[in-house]
Amino acid sequence: MIFMTRNEIGSLIDHTILSPDAGESDVLRICDEAIKYQFASVCVNSVNVSLVSEKLKGSGVKTCTVVGFPLGAMSTKSKSEETRIAVDDGAEEIDMVINIGAAKDGKYTIVENDIKEVVKAAKEEGNKLNKTVLVKVILETCLLTDDAIVNCCICSKNAGADFVKTSTGFATPKDKDGNLLPNGATVHHVELMRKTVGSEMGVKASGGIRSAETAIAMINAGANRIGTSSGVKIVESF
Repeated sequence: MIFMTRNEIGSLIDHTILSPDAGESDVLRICDEAIKYQFASVCVNSVNVSLVSEKLKGSGVKTCTVVGFPLGAMSTKSKSEETRIAVDDGAEEIDMVINIGAAKDGKYTIVENDIKEVVKAAKEEGNKLNKTVLVKVILETCLLTDDAIVNCCICSKNAGADFVKTSTGFATPKDKDGNLLPNGATVHHVELMRKTVGSEMGVKASGGIRSAETAIAMINAGANRIGTSSGVKIVESF
């Protein structure tokens, strides 16, 4: 069991706003909240990276964006170019979605190469700008078997990524009758991911984390980053 202060749990949160209708005022509000509570980062769609990077300058809060989001079904070349543009615009952290279809088909060479090219793009562009860029790999665990999750974690590690991440929060898994199933992070998946990557990589739990109790459960399971749009609620109730 891990015991944390409010500030400590806040420092692990990626304060997130990825809704398609988020306007400038919404994004700036999230930035203000992240600065106030000293969250790890603000995670936004790439169209908002320049705005967020400028707003967060000197605050200690990182600018994070998503690549290949939310489906992961883009070409590797597209993801690589999207990464380069985002880093040039000010992103310091990249959360990329894997080729989920390839993972479900067991085509892990494709999965690993997809990740590797994004990592390469992030690191090369970061080096040009004299900054370190982290890459987090979104597996979309609700759509994968445990075996596939393990293999995708291994692919991420082999490709040089910094983190593996559970979910986008946008997936729509269904049972055999067409009923929607949970699509976010689970303790089981976080434990499995941590066991697979060991201590060399980070594990980010994301999707459906709306309370301090859930956040702490994920941290106890092995997560060292929490993706949520409920960061303020979590720290204020902690």
